[in-house]
Formats: sequence, structure tokens, C-alpha cells
Amino acid sequence: MRNCKRALIALTAPLLLASCKTANSDACPPVADYDVASERRAAQDLALLPADSPIARMLEDYAVMRRQSRACAGK
Repeated sequence: MRNCKRALIALTAPLLLASCKTANSDACPPVADYDVASERRAAQDLALLPADSPIARMLEDYAVMRRQSRACAGK
């Protein structure tokens, strides 16, 4: 009987764990709003960076994530 319980646990545990998810897993991440003055200032600061700046690449990635978040929310 003990072996049957162990086998049952071994078979069902992965299924139960696979079905677990956090409460917010299906939620779209929020997109921060920036005023026009802040966006202009950021663009000016970005223009001062060297062409090979990793910060520029990171901001490109951030722009992609913002588009994805908006698409997720249907905006």
C-alpha cells in the first residue's frame, strides 16, 4: 500500500505543479505614461550618447516591451 501511495504522489505531483500559476500571470504589465517635455528631454539625452552605447540598445528593447504591453492590453 505504501508503494501505491508513493506512485500516486509521483504521478500526480508534476501535474498539480504544472497547473499552478500566479494570480497575475495573465495580466498585462502596465505602461508608464510620460509627458511630452520628458520625452523631448530623453530624446535629447539619447542623441548625446555614442552610437554604440548599450543604453541606446536597452531603450530599443524597452520600446518593444512597451508596444507588447499595449498590444496585450488592447490599446
